[in-house]
Amino acid sequence: MIINMDLGKNSYDIVVERGCLHRADKLLRLDRKVLIITDSGVPKQYSQCIASKCKEAFIVCVEQGESSKSFDTYKTLLSALLHNGFTRTDCVIAVGGGVVGDLSGFVAASFMRGIDFYNIPTTLLSQIDSSIGGKVAINFEGIKNIVGAFYQPKKVLIDPDVLRTLPQRQISNGLAEAIKMSLTSDSALFEVFEKNAIAQNMDTIIVKSLCIKRDVVQQDEKETGLRKILNFGHTIGHGIESQAKTNGLYHGECVALGMIPMCSPSVKERLVPVLEKVQLPTQLHCDVNQVCAAMRHDKKLDGSTLTVITVPTPGSFEMRKISLDELEEITKQSLN
Repeated sequence: MIINMDLGKNSYDIVVERGCLHRADKLLRLDRKVLIITDSGVPKQYSQCIASKCKEAFIVCVEQGESSKSFDTYKTLLSALLHNGFTRTDCVIAVGGGVVGDLSGFVAASFMRGIDFYNIPTTLLSQIDSSIGGKVAINFEGIKNIVGAFYQPKKVLIDPDVLRTLPQRQISNGLAEAIKMSLTSDSALFEVFEKNAIAQNMDTIIVKSLCIKRDVVQQDEKETGLRKILNFGHTIGHGIESQAKTNGLYHGECVALGMIPMCSPSVKERLVPVLEKVQLPTQLHCDVNQVCAAMRHDKKLDGSTLTVITVPTPGSFEMRKISLDELEEITKQSLN
């Protein structure tokens, strides 16, 4: 299946097809120098498969985890491009999860003021969410994604077959983003989570989630309005994620917790069993005061207020401007 992201001159196709990894040379322009960026947690056969189909490929493997979204790793990758003679006609390919996609996209966006970028996400979270939309970034001084850009890929290849190598916790991690999108935009998809077996509906979940995000991004590429709904659960979630060294939680697990305070009581009553069903956390086990302190560095902050997304009923949302003090109180009441 091909889902088109219509952004004028920045438009691109999202290919969702089992086995498409092995057809990369038919789907991407690989007759040039290609820097393939992957990480130590991604099975080597995925990057090697892509490299075997390139005219001239260079593979760089970074360490798994958020720590690789750093200036040091960014500099290493720029050096690889420079020292191997890459030009504006060459390209970067991300083969991995959200960390690899964010990092690779930022490298491609900034090298020679922008070279072609392809994204091949290998985790459910990145397939459903971070691989499309054009947000690329690295972290700085403990703040997630604080240095970055909007830079759209030329094409995205999503092969659900690669999910077979993922542990269940990583599958759950990705499902959090799909649940997020169903709550704000698709009540029927939320009912799939409530009533159906997840594994048998995985392709449907991926495609429906991508279509929700595609529709939002097409209307608001640079996040000036509607795209803010994609941040549902993320303001509190990023605050929780800042304490990941203490709580050991993944991004999707933090978003799952971040959604709970932003739901009406009736939605919360339905959401918590769904989170439990897909093995996502529903209780916070770290210092809520530290979480609140981290929220004060949110990129979306406007002075002492920010816009939050709340869900009154599944498939609907409201945008509310609230003070940081009010958000902290909501967080403490719900998660403390």
